[in-house]
Amino acid sequence: MKLLIANRGEIARRIMRTAREMGVSTVAAYVDADASSPFVREADEAYRLTRGSYLDAEELVGIAVAAGADAVHPGYGFLSERPGFATAVVEAGLTWVGPEPAVISAMGDKIRARELAVAAGVPVLPAASSADDVSSVGFPVLVKASAGGGGKGMRIVWTPDELQDAVAAAQREAKASFGDETVFVERYVARSRHIEIQVLGDQHGSVVHLGERECSIQRRHQKIIEESPAARLHPDTRERMIDSAVSLARSLGYTSAGTVEFLVEDDAESEGPQEYYFLEVNTRLQVEHPVTEAVFGVDLVREQLRIADGEPLGYEQDDLVQRGHAIEARIYAEDPRNEFLPATGTLVGWQPDTDGIRWDSGVEEGFVLSTHFDPMLAKVIAYAPTRTAAALRLARALAHSQIAGVTTNREFLVDTLRQDAFLAGDTTTDFIERIGPAPRLALRPTDLRNAACAAVMWEQERRRRQQPVLGFMRPGWRNSSMGPQRTRFSVDDETLEIAHTTQRDGSARLEDGTTVRVLVTDDRSITVQVGDELVRARIAVQDDVVHVDGGAGQVVLRTVSPFPTGESSQSSGAVRAPMPGSVIGLLVGPADPVEKGQVVAILEAMKMEHRLKAGAAGAVTAVHVSVGDQVELGSLLLEVAADEVAQ
Repeated sequence: MKLLIANRGEIARRIMRTAREMGVSTVAAYVDADASSPFVREADEAYRLTRGSYLDAEELVGIAVAAGADAVHPGYGFLSERPGFATAVVEAGLTWVGPEPAVISAMGDKIRARELAVAAGVPVLPAASSADDVSSVGFPVLVKASAGGGGKGMRIVWTPDELQDAVAAAQREAKASFGDETVFVERYVARSRHIEIQVLGDQHGSVVHLGERECSIQRRHQKIIEESPAARLHPDTRERMIDSAVSLARSLGYTSAGTVEFLVEDDAESEGPQEYYFLEVNTRLQVEHPVTEAVFGVDLVREQLRIADGEPLGYEQDDLVQRGHAIEARIYAEDPRNEFLPATGTLVGWQPDTDGIRWDSGVEEGFVLSTHFDPMLAKVIAYAPTRTAAALRLARALAHSQIAGVTTNREFLVDTLRQDAFLAGDTTTDFIERIGPAPRLALRPTDLRNAACAAVMWEQERRRRQQPVLGFMRPGWRNSSMGPQRTRFSVDDETLEIAHTTQRDGSARLEDGTTVRVLVTDDRSITVQVGDELVRARIAVQDDVVHVDGGAGQVVLRTVSPFPTGESSQSSGAVRAPMPGSVIGLLVGPADPVEKGQVVAILEAMKMEHRLKAGAAGAVTAVHVSVGDQVELGSLLLEVAADEVAQ
């Protein structure tokens, strides 16, 4: 059997892993930007998409036929929930790894899916197909794209005045992401839990479930932490929700792996059963499927391939036993300190802590993160007998991994997993806003100094190893008395200086008398003793930036040149592009007054809209771009002359 994987990155690698175990050959399709990606290299065969798009169904099917593939697996995202693609695969004489195209079509339209859920007796939230009918729903509401998912095309609306702008923005985002601008309006439940039921159906009428997953920890309506089983789900609610999911799957004649998603009302004062409401059916493999695999011991990709090949499940519901607890965290290239805006760059350091931890990733060291694709770097999964043990194991693995060169949410995830509220299971969809996990791990006063010492000593040892002669001499050796060597770094706009003098025994003495000794070092790491404290660090260098990763977190040190650079700082009123993208909205013009925090421009990047705000109150003095312009990271979009009185 030969399988074309119509996807990229980590999910392509994940599918390949199971295919190899089953003796199935794999075919990858790739665009130029992915030519050197790991998934391309790991496939048995790889073909370039000459028209440059993973959404080109015609070319993908053509590649599958030309390669002699027997089946197509769509992964998730891209074309995985496009019934037209599934139909094209089947009409080409190939096997589609997924449910029937008619089921994909029905469930891909959230409005139609709601109607089918109601017909199957599944509870739904009040909703309206048009913004004109929102009075029957009541505020607050959630504007949602009828097609697609992943948080795209969604806007929370608290008052009627905000509705029209929210609908327009959701329609633009839905059109860009899914090619369909249809949206509807649904009652928004502020304090809730996002629970989903994993189902499997074969071509012989059997349907089983593999328990539930909780995916309530979200930002921008996108999941970042998922777990199985759910933290605080009443047994009666769990049973009713599973019955609803299996009933709906049977009514659809569902085959393959799928997920029925629900919203569960959370009443902190009640310990009784909760109310739940149907959200949607995802007719594909979910990003968070590894936590289900961990607790049930079932390879969901294997089951998909078996079902597509016509095999019966071969087991009953009672044969599926859930054990322990699993938690998954998604590492994104994004900045939690800047509204989780996506980040770009090059991974100059990538050393995951894999001790008892599963990493599903599509990147490797040297990988260049661009705005072309989703900014997820990896899914990290921990399994343990208890929920607390799984959370703490996952937090430690994240904290002790090296991810350098790109801003990520890694430390935000670590702090989230260690929060008392998280460990107590208080994980509602408003968790991030309500609890406010720290975007970075808190550092002790000595942590910065220790990181800087590690960086200085590592660089000194690196130079010694590279010198062509006298490499046996200790670093810093002099034949005369000299002053201390000084290295200055900038850290978060502050300056840190390390002044040290090399001693005869090879150690270094800081100006305050602290002794620093190098114990072990290589090209990637160093262990030093600073005073009486042992400091272990992984080092990655990118131009004049030194990334130091240790158990306390990551410290990014920018080497300060002793010579003037001739650069000048920008005005606080400058509004710059936080990433490459397209300007799709300018809300102010020259001489317009603005307030601090007012949205002044809208940038589209990674198929999502990013609303850029003024950093100061005043008046617009210049607008440097027009709607439709493509801009690079850091491009000056407009300038505001700060009004000192308004400050």
